[in-house]
Amino acid sequence: MKKRPEMWSRGDWFLHHDNAPAHTALSVQQFLAINSMTVIPHTPYSPDLAPCDFFLFPRMKGQMKGKCFTDVSEVKKKTLEVLKNISTEEFQKCFQQWEKCCYKCIKSKGGYFEGDESCNSIKPNKPFKKK
Repeated sequence: MKKRPEMWSRGDWFLHHDNAPAHTALSVQQFLAINSMTVIPHTPYSPDLAPCDFFLFPRMKGQMKGKCFTDVSEVKKKTLEVLKNISTEEFQKCFQQWEKCCYKCIKSKGGYFEGDESCNSIKPNKPFKKK
């Protein structure tokens, strides 16, 4: 709310989380309700449908793996660098893929799918082709 107050006031801000206990705690639910936050529901037992899990975290891991950091500030600096280097097009592609994965989940009635059908088939460390 502090970073982008204009989005909060317009209602353009949406939250998607993976139903982890920290996200579903009563205090969090109350905060979201008080602040009129729109929450996009997440299918239970489907962590692979979370964009952070299939796009962001693998990218971060790929960029930081094998590096030795002397302190937390170096980790924060590298994390911020990686995040800033993700283009708008890459985020758009991620959320287009997320939408497809959600539809696949709905079509399969919550059933399991893998391989080329999986959200994890995205190659997060390779740049997406620009149109």
